[in-house]
Amino acid sequence: MGKVAWGFTSSIDGFIAGPGHDMAWFDAMEPLPPGLTGRMAEAVGVIISGRNGYDTAKDQQDEREGATAEAYGGAWSGTEFILTHRPEELAGDPTVTALNCDVVEAVRRAREIAGEKDVQIISADIARQALEHGLIDELQVFVAPVMLGDGIRIFDFPGGRRYDWELTGIVAGAERSFGRTYRPSRSAPE
Repeated sequence: MGKVAWGFTSSIDGFIAGPGHDMAWFDAMEPLPPGLTGRMAEAVGVIISGRNGYDTAKDQQDEREGATAEAYGGAWSGTEFILTHRPEELAGDPTVTALNCDVVEAVRRAREIAGEKDVQIISADIARQALEHGLIDELQVFVAPVMLGDGIRIFDFPGGRRYDWELTGIVAGAERSFGRTYRPSRSAPE
């Protein structure tokens, strides 16, 4: 069975999207070596996304460039779950499967479909919920050389919550983008 990964590219100051889910800053990202994006996409069987990100991507589809218009810049194909309390509103979009369930059920369903491939979570809020349930096997981090000052934070937990991570790898060819993988630390404080 594949792993459940939370993957993102962030700004230096810790945002995965600017105000209003703006992704225009993504062009500041250091270029990845040829083939890396495709290899990363190939490992993923199911993506779990949130409704706010989905709506914003649809609203901005004419403004977004190739790297942010589709998952993995269009290199990925598979099943995409959108978690929403209003799944009937997405019934007309054959490119996604809308689910009205909690993160535990969404990950269970995603793992069944993904089989040996990975489940990729690309929503900060959904990833936070998955962390709370111990469902994240790997953290995949890339950093763009830009500061946004506001937007969607990587991790937002009012009152704070600590999660420790152990470095498991440096993504070859993505050193300039601080490409790193981590796993939850086994020695983390409770």
